[in-house]
Amino acid sequence: VQLQASGGGLVQPGGSLRLSCAASGFRLDYYVIGWFRQAPGKEREGISSIGSSDGSAYYVDSVKGRFTISRDNAKSTVYLQMNSLKPEDTAVYYCAIRRYYSDDELALPDFGFWGQGTQVTVSS
Repeated sequence: VQLQASGGGLVQPGGSLRLSCAASGFRLDYYVIGWFRQAPGKEREGISSIGSSDGSAYYVDSVKGRFTISRDNAKSTVYLQMNSLKPEDTAVYYCAIRRYYSDDELALPDFGFWGQGTQVTVSS
């Protein structure tokens, strides 16, 4: 079981990127998927998740209105469309599968099967 995040890059402030989270060897259909990021010198933080059955989306305040999470179960891929990017969005972005269910939608210990992240750099 492995996830792979891709689609990162260097973008100017105000620009957009679309990240992809693809599964290797299994289908993502049945799983809640979360997106996380880790900036240099900071702890990894959850930013968004998407439900397995109804595709319900959850966002933290810092990305609400700018980022959109979606999934294509036929392609076993989850996307994170990031618009109006800011320098503070600079981080390595990761996706993961939710394995446990605490009260916190994006509790780090609830997620697993972390793959390699993808670097997003927002700079002029």
